[in-house]
Amino acid sequence: MSEVTIDQLAAARADGAYVVDVREPHEYVAGHVPGAVLVPMSQIGARLGDLPRDRKLYLICRSGNRSLQVTSALRERGYDAVSVRGGTEAWTSTGHAVVTGARAEA
Repeated sequence: MSEVTIDQLAAARADGAYVVDVREPHEYVAGHVPGAVLVPMSQIGARLGDLPRDRKLYLICRSGNRSLQVTSALRERGYDAVSVRGGTEAWTSTGHAVVTGARAEA
């Protein structure tokens, strides 16, 4: 399974999921899933060492396109990664809160 639903992400977050936001910094600051770590798509290759290999990674972007591409690339490198279908737009449209600003918050 390379994609998860918003409900699956919400459940996983309750269990401490590692969420990676692959959008650009200005998008992240405007509103992101609480606890999400910013690693822009353009920096993934250079920041592979920052990503844990011992747990599932939940990749999210605005609508699900960029995160699906990054998920595929990470899975090819042995990461347990999934893309969040619908992205941050779906997260907010289903009533989930976002955090604004540069800090990731749990």
